[in-house]
Amino acid sequence: MTGLLRTKSIDALIASSELPENRLRKSLGPWSLTALGVGAVIGSGIFTLTGTAAAGKVEKIESIFHATILDLLIHGTQAGSMLGRPGAGPAITISFILVAIACLLAGLCYAEMASMIPIAGSAYTYAYAILGEIFAWIIGWDLILEYAVSNMSVAVGFSAYLQDLGDNIFGVHLPAEIAYPMFSAPGQPSGIFNIPALLITLLVTWVLVRGIRESAQTNTVMVIIKIAAIVLFCAGAARAIHPENWRPFAPNGFSGILTGASIVFFTYIGFDSVSTAAEECKRPQRDLPFGIIATLIICTILYGSVALVLTGIAKYQTLNTDSPVANALKALGYNRLRLIVTFGALMGMLSSLLVYQYGQARIWFAMSRDRLLPGIFSRVHPKHRTPHISTWIAGFVVGLPAGLWDIDTFAELSNIGTLFAFIVVSAGVIVLRKKQPERPRSFKVPFVPLIPSLSIGCCLILMMGLPLVTWIRFVAWLAIGMIVYFTFGRKHSSLRTA
Repeated sequence: MTGLLRTKSIDALIASSELPENRLRKSLGPWSLTALGVGAVIGSGIFTLTGTAAAGKVEKIESIFHATILDLLIHGTQAGSMLGRPGAGPAITISFILVAIACLLAGLCYAEMASMIPIAGSAYTYAYAILGEIFAWIIGWDLILEYAVSNMSVAVGFSAYLQDLGDNIFGVHLPAEIAYPMFSAPGQPSGIFNIPALLITLLVTWVLVRGIRESAQTNTVMVIIKIAAIVLFCAGAARAIHPENWRPFAPNGFSGILTGASIVFFTYIGFDSVSTAAEECKRPQRDLPFGIIATLIICTILYGSVALVLTGIAKYQTLNTDSPVANALKALGYNRLRLIVTFGALMGMLSSLLVYQYGQARIWFAMSRDRLLPGIFSRVHPKHRTPHISTWIAGFVVGLPAGLWDIDTFAELSNIGTLFAFIVVSAGVIVLRKKQPERPRSFKVPFVPLIPSLSIGCCLILMMGLPLVTWIRFVAWLAIGMIVYFTFGRKHSSLRTA
């Protein structure tokens, strides 16, 4: 048992990252990190989930396994026949602000840990330094799931948006055999292999292998484009706002606002990816906290603005569709602005794909450097100074399943994995304050242990709001991970062989 809880000292982690064979190129500044965060957080969700959260979810829960843990606690086995809950209405803007506050609690914890332990690996590395190897493995295995499943969903979504743009704007129609996955959701078109999903994943992978500076520059351009699309939507559609659409402002009271918050929370996931860039940051102690907190502030302003305008140009009851922004603009006859929004959504998904692929490869790199995964994952390209092999493998791990399956049904796995990581990081702040109170901290979470404890509480509540089937899949994934750890990782661990 002692071996499972062995930790790796922070000083040893930092020293290992500075070895010539492990060193990554340091070229990121505070605004590059912020662009990475915004690139990860703002995807297509800003143009889709905003309407769903305002109108509410009304679909029937078909099975007890798809009911949430909270449903089961409150309603027991009758949860399987419940209808979805009403949304926030125009008060969805308040929902976004509440979620931003909840995310800021976790973001402050990430900022302190990232400034103290500026090492690739994010929550995995923090857990290794504070809680022990077994916890590090669990969170690392969890992060692999989070990034991979998120990107499979994004790749499938990008392919769908791209084909919709081609069909409706340019009149280009791909054959179904190469446009849709073989295993589609019921009622959805199917083919043999989703070629666009694979190709876009491999293109992003190639950019990442070329170097972090080139990747960051590409991401910054895409972030600027999608922010411009959001600003143009808000400015262009503002003239069609009818204040009566905002009345009643909170039709379902505070419970509706909380329901909206539970839906839009997952549009904020991704700000933690800033911490995976720690080893490629010029001044991590200063710039990592800046990047994390600036990401949350910028995204909250953009989300709130879109929500306010969208519920002002259309009745909130009409927004429960797959593309509420595009549909609202179509109803107004704003087809040119609709095209801009569609293009912005594409850029949003593309930048999310890039940042998540970047983060996934860095997690594998960090775990391989600790010899918990095979050494091939930690090889660094002699010219570009990027973990090229792990990046390419990650590209195929995401691209091939995205071509075969409609992976959207597994998207909630990334949500539960992210919340679990938030809990580990928040707990790590409390533990490290007790274990090493004298260690220098360039950024400190205020009111410890209150703030980290509130972060943990918020995450637990949101995890309980996920379906039971998601918990079952999550536990199954962790069980597979424990088999890999005890058959390979524990035997080859750098701490065990040292």
